[in-house]
Amino acid sequence: MSLIKKSTELSLPTTVKMMIYGQAGTGKSTLALSAPQPLLLDFDGGVSRVNTTHLDGVGIVQVTCWNDALSVLKEDLSAFRTVVVDTAGKMMDFIINHRCGTRQPSIRDWSGINAEFNNFTRALASLGKNVIYIAHRDVMRDGDDTVYIPMLRAKNFSVIVTELDLLGYMETKLENGRLTRTITFDPTNRSEGKNACNLPGIMDIPQIFDTSGNATAKNDFIQTKVLAPYFSMLAMKKEQQQKYTEVVKEITDAVELITDPTSAKSFADSIDDFKHVGTSKAVARQLFAKKLAALNIKYNKSTKEYEQQA
Repeated sequence: MSLIKKSTELSLPTTVKMMIYGQAGTGKSTLALSAPQPLLLDFDGGVSRVNTTHLDGVGIVQVTCWNDALSVLKEDLSAFRTVVVDTAGKMMDFIINHRCGTRQPSIRDWSGINAEFNNFTRALASLGKNVIYIAHRDVMRDGDDTVYIPMLRAKNFSVIVTELDLLGYMETKLENGRLTRTITFDPTNRSEGKNACNLPGIMDIPQIFDTSGNATAKNDFIQTKVLAPYFSMLAMKKEQQQKYTEVVKEITDAVELITDPTSAKSFADSIDDFKHVGTSKAVARQLFAKKLAALNIKYNKSTKEYEQQA
């Protein structure tokens, strides 16, 4: 079987990998935990700042050393659909401490540190679950412009970002005396972004607690506003793929029945009757032309008939 696939034959993803970054206190941890059935790898102590109501059903690992993170990946994680890393930068600190102890890493140390980081991110990706990295915001100057970027070493960020489906910048704004929260996954001149899921440019994040800190709504933004529409789109693609496969099989079977000019004409007259999907009509014409060549049948433009050649 050929390894070369048409667009209608591609395997579709079943999980999403994303990063959310922004200033401290914007609610990044709470937002990340709005993904379905999350397991939180809490490197940063962020769980203490999450409303306890929104921790219902959340698995929590309060990481105290790097071996905690390595060990949890060996456990039965079947109850979870999402792994949240809070934060990616703090995770790197644990790796450095694991490798170097209390001393500053030397140039020689960095190859091993980076390898540890890369291996762990690959291990997370191989779990078959959604993966969400949280990162704090850093500031970079680009001429006169201020650009907000994830607070993570460039080499480590490049390892993660190539694998991400979504990279979102989250921020809060005070508008007309009201505090609002938004996230954008599109790259802009002021923030990094990646939007492989075709989400809206700027998404408003609803308040889910009152001024007293009491929960007022279910924490499900990522599940309902990010993952649900994305997987719905993929489901439609899968349905189209199935329809494409079925119609191509019908066409192939019909082409096999062509044995002479009469059956060739019958196929040509009915080629538009198939329920075509995508490029299936072009495939039908290609298969038909190949069959005619094999049978040495040609179309006579003058008589508009198919004729057997000597």
